[in-house]
Amino acid sequence: MSRTAIIGILAAVLVIVCAFLPWSTIETRQLVFTGLNGKGSNYGEPGKMNIFLSVAAICLFLLRNRWLAIANLFISGFLAAWTFRNLLLYSRCEIGQCPTAGIALYVSFIAALVVFGCVLFTKMPSTPKR
Repeated sequence: MSRTAIIGILAAVLVIVCAFLPWSTIETRQLVFTGLNGKGSNYGEPGKMNIFLSVAAICLFLLRNRWLAIANLFISGFLAAWTFRNLLLYSRCEIGQCPTAGIALYVSFIAALVVFGCVLFTKMPSTPKR
């Protein structure tokens, strides 16, 4: 297994861990939001998608196949886009209430970008010539 695949797996595990940590807080209403706890808001639970995409990326990092590497490019790109969406959603002001964004929100986004970068720089297995 290449070094970039190991770094990608570790970054995907970090995305999973960040889904359980506080993403933002609204101090006026005493609300703390994580990726899996959106009670008191219309945010939903986007951390479930982060966990699903990260587990899929880890599985695709472990398997060595050309088509699976291409699928991992799509999965990790979607993971990066989804975490960017979460970053915009959880840090925006609504109706005069601005939340305080947690560090886990930014760490999750950076880790998703690392996963995407590791997919880009991992060497694809060559196809046998006939």
